Amino acid sequence: MRKEKEGAGKRRFLKKYDGLKYGWLKETKKFLLLLVILFIVFHNLIGFSFVKGHSMEPTLIEDNIVLYTRIHPQYHHGDVVSVRIPSGEYYVKRIIAMEGDILDLRDGSVYLNGEPLSEPYLCGELTHEDDGIVRYPYTLQQGQIFVMGDNRAESMDSRSFGAVGIRQIRGKIWFRVGRFFIQKI
Repeated sequence: MRKEKEGAGKRRFLKKYDGLKYGWLKETKKFLLLLVILFIVFHNLIGFSFVKGHSMEPTLIEDNIVLYTRIHPQYHHGDVVSVRIPSGEYYVKRIIAMEGDILDLRDGSVYLNGEPLSEPYLCGELTHEDDGIVRYPYTLQQGQIFVMGDNRAESMDSRSFGAVGIRQIRGKIWFRVGRFFIQKI
């Protein structure tokens, strides 16, 4: 009889921990599901980049974190994008010209399709040709974009390495995160 009571006591003692094990397992499942959802969102829908250097000042400053959407099929002149350049690095730059546009640099100004481009976002610098592979006037082919930084004196951009393919855009930048703020671009 005593053995029966001891066996019942052990079962009752272990039942006390069954609820804790079940709760732990339930919370672990929720955590893993959250990780899977976050992976899918950041892999397919949104992403982030770090701004390095001074090429996008005053719009973006060094050490800003920028958030971009990966699914934005329409890009326009003036959009700020994260783009993969021919060397394989990712840069944050502004779209200046797109397929079919004729781009020219003269007298420190950018001309798009024969008209001077209004660029209120510039850092006040004149735009000069770099010693790159581009010769002006430059006509962009189908599927190409021409990107430049807002601080032209500090920017390595399409003036140096040429136009890039629209497929090399990682996404359109919507927000920048500084130390104490989040700001729409």
